[in-house]
Amino acid sequence: MKWFKATSAFCAALLVAISLSGCAGSSTKESTGGYIDDTVITTKVKTALFSDKNIKSSEINVQTFKGRVQLSGFVSSSADAKRAVEVTRRVQGVRVVENDMQIK
Repeated sequence: MKWFKATSAFCAALLVAISLSGCAGSSTKESTGGYIDDTVITTKVKTALFSDKNIKSSEINVQTFKGRVQLSGFVSSSADAKRAVEVTRRVQGVRVVENDMQIK
């Protein structure tokens, strides 16, 4: 009977450990908490771009991975692209901004 309880406890602990390791991040995969943080940063950047009346934010795409924000899409001029990068850099949590916007 003791052997059965010990085996059951070991199996339960192993199952919990495997389940938790699935939530861990790596250099190419984000953890669950990191994903939520990046979603918040993306939302803040989109809000900041939308709030700036000088930027046509509807044509700018925002993607975030571990605090690195990538701006892509189309803008009217290089001044608009620079302005979008400046606004993005001011958002809390942004570590790096990659400018992949194209002028149409």
